[in-house]
Amino acid sequence: PAAIGPYSQAIEKAGMIFVSGQLPILPETGQFPSEDVKDQTKASLENIRGILEEAGVSFEDVVKVNVYLADINDFGAMNEIYGQYFQAPYPARAAFAVAGLPKNAKVEIEVTAVR
Repeated sequence: PAAIGPYSQAIEKAGMIFVSGQLPILPETGQFPSEDVKDQTKASLENIRGILEEAGVSFEDVVKVNVYLADINDFGAMNEIYGQYFQAPYPARAAFAVAGLPKNAKVEIEVTAVR
């Protein structure tokens, strides 16, 4: 989906690709897939996949991930889906509970990849 503010979906500098936080917005509808954090995690990661592919890299090139959760109790459910996208050696990662996310999303994910 298009950015919802004045920022780039991703930017490359010195062989590093910084992907902005991706909300779980389905490009074809502009809506969330559902209110379920698993569905939202998958949608965010699929948006990231598209951006990485456009840049000519993949999840295997990701070195750092930040996950923002509206409710830290959703960590396990998010992690279950997240684990389907990354393989060992896994990227470094941080996960945070935040006071709120744009559009009242349950999750937002940003990554950094190296070419």
